[in-house]
Amino acid sequence: MKGEVKLGILGGGQLGRMLMQAGLDFNLYTLVLDPDENAPCKTICNEFFVGSFRDFDTVYEFGKNCDILTIEIEHVNADALQKLEEEGVKVYPDAKTVRTIQDKGLQKEFFQKHNIPTAEFRLLKDASALEANADFLPAFQKLRREGYDGRGVVKLAGSSDLGKGFQEPSVLEKLVDYEKEISVIVARNPQGEVTAFPVVELSFHPEHNLVDSLFAPANVPYKLQRHAIEIASRVIEAFGMVGILAVEMFLTKDGQILVNEVAPRPHNSGHHTIKANFTSQYEQHLRAILNLPLGATDIQSAAVMLNLLGEPGYDGEAAYEGLQEALAVPGVYIHLYGKKFTRPARKMGHITVLAETIEEAQQRAESIKNVIKVKA
Repeated sequence: MKGEVKLGILGGGQLGRMLMQAGLDFNLYTLVLDPDENAPCKTICNEFFVGSFRDFDTVYEFGKNCDILTIEIEHVNADALQKLEEEGVKVYPDAKTVRTIQDKGLQKEFFQKHNIPTAEFRLLKDASALEANADFLPAFQKLRREGYDGRGVVKLAGSSDLGKGFQEPSVLEKLVDYEKEISVIVARNPQGEVTAFPVVELSFHPEHNLVDSLFAPANVPYKLQRHAIEIASRVIEAFGMVGILAVEMFLTKDGQILVNEVAPRPHNSGHHTIKANFTSQYEQHLRAILNLPLGATDIQSAAVMLNLLGEPGYDGEAAYEGLQEALAVPGVYIHLYGKKFTRPARKMGHITVLAETIEEAQQRAESIKNVIKVKA
């Protein structure tokens, strides 16, 4: 690796911010593109550009100045990534992978083609196609493009719910009777070395359909944990991608593991690794895209991660309550994302709670769960 690498990041949110925090140790020169002039990355990168990462010309011109280009959000212009690849810029993840993952329909077809276990699904063109597939309910309907963090997903229990459905092209995914939702973050470098982080268990917010908290290690039998890691490794190898891939899965009540969705970037389900594992997901992503040996992923401490969301009813400049009280609890660590303004359910930070056992970590997390509040 040369003395100073110019790393471009498409997206300037909290994932990019934490990636750059890890990047300081690698002597990286960081450039960030984001449409928000107050994006969290703005104050800590070497160069910040305001512009759309969805626009071909903007992404192409930005990428030409980089040795390596990566993403912290998958909704970027894949055509520009492809052109940059063709001109010699190292783009990780590659345009082909990004293009597939951007479209949940292509994602599901990819799983099917590569014998990756996933829930039964149907692809719908419009609302009339939804009505024609009413026999497939109960199911989740997901927009093929632009959905994340609970947006673009609706549960359809039966024919009476058809009015809630989307008009746009979508995926109708059979409702899975699952016991737990789990995640495995896996990494691969250009030499084909693959490592996986231990399985984590996810808890979702009942209203916002995004991760509320996670537990590491997951309370899942060892054999099933190994199977989940094997599936995640198969997925990243099938893509042939370089970098970090988050693989979200269902553990069904009859012991099956089904892939739900994947994200080709650092992920909410890996935030705890900053404190709890020998290597964080952010350092691992950098090791992968810099073609360095991948780090050890072992857990050093049991952990609970709590997402810190904007309180309901508050919209404006963020104010934080309860920090002193929460941080007085042993093993509690706060990570704020540098977002100036809060709104209901906006991700403003996360809290990592460490302990010798997962039970102790859960007890500590419960004691502070409602202590820290983000208001305006």
